Amino acid sequence: MPRTLPEPSVDSFDLTVVLSALADPGRRTLMRALYEAVEPIDCAILVARVDLGLSNPTISHHYRVLREAGLTRTVADGRKRVVRVRREDMECRFPGLLQAILGTSERDEGQGKVAEERV
Repeated sequence: MPRTLPEPSVDSFDLTVVLSALADPGRRTLMRALYEAVEPIDCAILVARVDLGLSNPTISHHYRVLREAGLTRTVADGRKRVVRVRREDMECRFPGLLQAILGTSERDEGQGKVAEERV
């Protein structure tokens, strides 16, 4: 039977903890991949797509830090772990934060255009 792993309530989100969780490049890469995914995704499938070059215990640690910061929700079903970003909860508590940190595609495209215009 699937169960949701422990996570903080929206009221207990701490901006310092959230930003600290996102400060690590590996966690930020995982979060960006989760943020871009439309549906919840199996942890193992996501890691295979992203290829962080980290050990399994380190990757598990990164997932736990993201969950304990309130950034993700993890549902365990046997050995399978399905993860999704808590977009609505984050947006409610810290409006625009995830888009500012993880929604880089538009920003990167804009910087590329500026660089092309300078040449």
